[in-house]
Parts: sequence; structure tokens; C-alpha cells
Amino acid sequence: MNSVPASRSTAENITLERHDSALHRGLSLRHILFIALGSAIGTGLFYGSASAIQLAGPSVLLAYLIGGAAVFMVMRAMGEMALAHPVAGAFSEYATRYLGPWAGFVTGWTYAFEMALVAVADVTAFAVYMQFWLPNSPAWLWIVLVLLIIITINLVHVKAFGESEFWFTMIKVLAIIAMIVGGAVLLLLNMNSADSPASVTNLWDEGGFFSNGFGGFLACFTVVMFAFGGIETIGVAAGEADNPRVSIPKAINTTPVRILLFYVLTLTIIMSLTPWSGINGDTSPFVQIFENLGIPAAAHVLNFVVITAAVSAINADVYGAGRMLYGLAAQKMAPASFMKTDRRGAPYMTVVCMAVVLVVGVIVNYLFEDAFLVIASLATFATVMVWVMILWANIGFKKAMARQGQKIEFETPGGMAGTVIALIFMLAILVQFAFFPDTRLALVVGAVWCLIMAALYFGVTRKKLHEAPAQREDEALR
Repeated sequence: MNSVPASRSTAENITLERHDSALHRGLSLRHILFIALGSAIGTGLFYGSASAIQLAGPSVLLAYLIGGAAVFMVMRAMGEMALAHPVAGAFSEYATRYLGPWAGFVTGWTYAFEMALVAVADVTAFAVYMQFWLPNSPAWLWIVLVLLIIITINLVHVKAFGESEFWFTMIKVLAIIAMIVGGAVLLLLNMNSADSPASVTNLWDEGGFFSNGFGGFLACFTVVMFAFGGIETIGVAAGEADNPRVSIPKAINTTPVRILLFYVLTLTIIMSLTPWSGINGDTSPFVQIFENLGIPAAAHVLNFVVITAAVSAINADVYGAGRMLYGLAAQKMAPASFMKTDRRGAPYMTVVCMAVVLVVGVIVNYLFEDAFLVIASLATFATVMVWVMILWANIGFKKAMARQGQKIEFETPGGMAGTVIALIFMLAILVQFAFFPDTRLALVVGAVWCLIMAALYFGVTRKKLHEAPAQREDEALR
């Protein structure tokens, strides 16, 4: 398949490829695989899973299976387009091309909004983890420290980001594998927790598998989908991949399965070792389980791991939002200053912008004690909105390819029908926000966000895009 469909004009072709020239392609297959894996194994699993368990009980396992399958479809839909257009703007540019500039504007800024919210949630979790060791320490102190680390990583060559994510993810993956193996051994030994013996019967003994009813099962999808948020960062990383045609398909095909196994197996072990009702959410369920089992050293080790996971997630948040803002600026949908890069190819203005967002995270930690669930709900709304736009753009992509008689490389399972089913599922997730008190605020804020985006696009951006079409084409042809 040609990298750009034939219907695209020469000037547009040059524009699509040209604006990434300032970025350096320094991400290898190893980096891409671990960025994709690490971006969705973080706060959502190590901390947010406690909220999901409280809402649904053991049926949360089924929710992760269903949610993971839907997200895999999003990944494959994005992969189809990423092979054709491996650019930093990623799905924002796909939406612009196949749905229109308004869609690219909304998608890009909503993704940046998502990353900002997720960064705040990750910062919240980081402070909680540090207070496990130092319960009287101020949250802002730890967040300033992590802020300095993240800024340093993101202001050097992109390879530094890739390497840091590789090692952060390696720690997380090894810890999860050790958790699964160690937990299985404890189950075989029938080791007792503080309240009851470790046994798989804990999955159905307290009220059955759907212990909080079908309503609780539906309610947990907010947190479940939040856990998978960030996996779309692989589409952004495609713009700096050494060989995107090799690394992107491999990462997409392997990552969702691995994540699904990690989530389902890990949470199965956790809820078998202790009754689900004993997972209180005051700290990471990983740490809580090993404390209850009387293994304090393991709890400290796991706390180190979840701290690493939080730093990794914040690192990916800053990277993803920064590259998306860079892509938006290239499309003249964001301030031109966001395209400024240093000699190492790092878009430093976007890093500074995200640093300000993390400072907001410090304020949130100071003002609100229970901010995580609210932030997670808002982030989930933004995440699902981005996935909706990716799937919608993919439908446009499939239609365009069909009109041109071109075969789609790396096609989504089920073709057009598979994409449509995944889109309906994501829309249903958005609708269900209205039915639960904890997520209703997120729906209201999300609706306000969409109205703001519409006002900005039609009031400012569209006018700017229409004012200088000749200038943009001249720049593209140079």
C-alpha cells in the first residue's frame, strides 16, 4: 500500500511529511514495544483497580476482558492509519484528513486534555505512594521532585524518553510477573490473610461473582477504561519510530494481549488472596495484599514498583501531550510556539506547557483529599472521546481506500463491521456516564469541553485556516 492515498494533493502530501522533519526518529522496535506496554500499565492497575473492585466486586475481571477487547479494536484501527501516515500529530491528522479540520482540532486538543488529566491523576497517586513510607510528608514536595525528573527526561533526545520508558516498564512487568507467580504459590499453600484463607473461592463467596449487581458491573467501566487510557500513545510515537512499518504492527498485535493477561491474572490473584470487600483503596491493592499476608518487605518492594509505574506514566503523559500539541501547531490549530524544537529535536515549549499542568496537580493534591475518582472520570471521558474519533476516522479511511481500490494493510479484525461495533461500544460508555452519580459530573464537564472546542474552532481556528490557504500551500511546496 502506498504511504499516502492517491487522492491527496502533492502539496498536502508534503505538508503531512514535512512538519515532522524537526523531530528526530530515534525510537527502536524495543522502545515502541515497551512504550505501548508501559503506557497502559500504571496508575490504573496499581491504584485505580481498587476503585473498580469496590464498584463491581469480582465481576471487574469480565469488565477488563470486554474493555480490553474494545481497546484492541481501537489500536488496530489506529494501526491501519499509522502505517499510512506515521506522523507526530497521529490520530488528530487522521481525523483532519478523513472527517475534516474540525474533527482534527477536537481530537488533538481532547487528547492533550486527556493527557493533562491523566498526569494529574498520576501525580495524585505518586503522592499517595510516597506517603506509604513517609505518612506525614507534604504531597507537594514529592511532586516537585517528580516534576524535575520528568522535565529533564523530556528535554533531551527522544531516545532518552524511549530508554527511560523501557526500563520503567521492565521494572513494572517483572514485578507483575513476580506478583502473579508469588501469589499463585501463596494460593497453593493456602496462606491466610488477616481475615480469611487465601482461596479462589473468594471470587464468589461474598455475594457471588456479580456481588454488587449488574449496576455495579456497568459502573466499574469508568475506571476500567481509564486503566487502558494512554495506550494510544503508540500512534503518537509512530512519528519518531525508526521503522514504523515494522514496529507499529508488532506493538499493536502484542500489547493488548499482554496487558489483558497482566490485568486479569493479577486482579484474579489479588481477589483470591483476600476477599474483594477488604480492598479499601486507601493504598495500592498490591501493597495492601502483602501487608495483610504479613510480608512487609514485599509491600515495600511493591511500593517502589508502583512509584516507578507512576513516574513512567507521567513521563508518557508529558511525551504524548507534547507531541500532539506539536502536531496541532503544524496544522495551525495550536500556537506556533509549540513547534519550537531544540537541537536534539525536543519540542521544549510543549514540555514547559505540561510542566505547568503538573504544577496544577500539586494544587489539586493540596486542596482535595479524594480527587482521584473525579479526575479518573474526567480523564475517561476524554480518553473515550479520543477513541470514538479514532474509530470514526478509521471508517472514513476504509471508505477512502475502497473508493481508490486500494487494499488495506494490517486491517482491523472484522473489517468495517468490527470498527462499527467498537464505535457503538465506546458511545455506550459515554452514555452510561449519565446514569451514575460519580461520573455525571464528568459528563457535564465533558459536554462543556466539547462546547468550548466548538466555539474555539468555529470562532478562531477555522477563520485562521481560511485566511491563508495560499500561504500554507506555498510553504508546503518549498
